[in-house]
Amino acid sequence: MSDTVESVIVAIDGPSGTGKSSTSKAVAAALGLSYLDTGAQYRAITWWMISNGVDIQDPMAIATAAGKPVIVSGTDPAVPAITVDGEDASGPIRTQDVTSKVSAVSAVPEVRARITELQRSIAAAAEKGIVVEGRDIGTTVLPDADLKIFLTASPEARAARRSGELKGSDIAATREALIKRDAADSSRKTSPLAKADDAVEVDTTGLTLQQVIECVVTLVEEKRAAR
Repeated sequence: MSDTVESVIVAIDGPSGTGKSSTSKAVAAALGLSYLDTGAQYRAITWWMISNGVDIQDPMAIATAAGKPVIVSGTDPAVPAITVDGEDASGPIRTQDVTSKVSAVSAVPEVRARITELQRSIAAAAEKGIVVEGRDIGTTVLPDADLKIFLTASPEARAARRSGELKGSDIAATREALIKRDAADSSRKTSPLAKADDAVEVDTTGLTLQQVIECVVTLVEEKRAAR
């Protein structure tokens, strides 16, 4: 647990398309907290692997290279920058090529160990507290987080949202890709996507983004008040 009422560590987990990033950034900004997109870190190391010719189908090759890239994550929710070996990676990591390969890279234990260590050090250094979003934050990365939230939504709602982000994409194809990603993330041996036993589940299917943000802000404020 954090030492002061003002400082609070919030873990927000859930599958793609539930509104994790938008919600986490807005909540962090509203409460004056730092913000960390852990998915961006896995995308960054995946992009580095692709750029450096590492065979994504070879877990041993991925494991051997896992410690090489220097990944630096900014924690300002207004401009959550990320660099790899000093190069701005915020754009390149969002390509479809990276998206299609990030699950395979993320499943390698050496990659998860490397990124988890990085995530924990960033959270520990956040003096005023931090909102950390991902898939295994409440269960593995920060099991002692002050508040754990698990966002869910129907596959249809998630596909519609993601298709809205990816202009011109096919909703049915997006839905199938999301379900495939869920299966890969939930079944991996190391730190699978899972809801922590003490997490508060928020179904965002019928909620607007603003309603989700308000719900999470209220949960954080209640946690602060209780302490």
